[in-house]
Amino acid sequence: MPHPAMSGNHVAVITGGASGIGLAAAMRFAGLGMKVCIADIGASRLAEAAMKLSSVAKSDADLMTAEVDVARFEDVAKLEAAVQKRFGGTDILMNNAGIGPDSNSFGPLENWQRILNVNLWGIIHGTQVFAPYMIERGRPGLIINTGSKQGITTPPGNPAYNVSKAGVKALTEALQHELRNTDGCQISAHLLIPGHVFTGLTARGRAEKPAGAWTPEQTVDFMIGRIDAGDFYILCPDNDVPRQLDERRMLWAAGDIVENRPALSRWHPDHAAAFARFVKGE
Repeated sequence: MPHPAMSGNHVAVITGGASGIGLAAAMRFAGLGMKVCIADIGASRLAEAAMKLSSVAKSDADLMTAEVDVARFEDVAKLEAAVQKRFGGTDILMNNAGIGPDSNSFGPLENWQRILNVNLWGIIHGTQVFAPYMIERGRPGLIINTGSKQGITTPPGNPAYNVSKAGVKALTEALQHELRNTDGCQISAHLLIPGHVFTGLTARGRAEKPAGAWTPEQTVDFMIGRIDAGDFYILCPDNDVPRQLDERRMLWAAGDIVENRPALSRWHPDHAAAFARFVKGE
């Protein structure tokens, strides 16, 4: 059964909404007759995205764009006030803005700071600014936070990104617990965990989608279906990795603690054979 917030005359606000998963979600919501606000950085990117949205929206009056740096609390507070003034409030908040410059454990410091400010603090800002008004609005609503499998299995390669997305997981779990224990609250939180999705963040200079990747549209369609089903953890597969493999990888990562294995033992040569057997269910 479709979630009641995903219908006409409801309002969706999407950060990182000018491209990728954010724009795909905005297109789907606008196509459902919703009022949609996309927030992002870059006026030209927002204008281009607005043109695409106008092709599916009921009316341009139902569309809004805003230049917002989610790392700045003041920007997010101004966004919420502007949406209230324009549309009367928010029913769906999709905290989706994210970046992923390279990092390692020793730096660069500016990359660590920017990643955490956008990927984690951006969602904290969005939650603290929007959620109280959404609860007060008294309507069914959604807060969808974009996480990552890297925040669960924390693979080697970009620890700043992993730390930010691990924080998003912990934050969203705590948020959902608090929402469901708030009297009269009709808002639920959900953790979107994409697979390999071909976006500007993941393209790394490639012009064509790799065969193993999903499109943003596939990811959003899966997200909507799982929200309709009531899922909190929206664990997306892709063309290379089925859910069963994701589950084994996540269970192995948790097992590092329980079994007292070396950190990130999945990538440790002494444990490679054991992990391969575990994936096969042996």
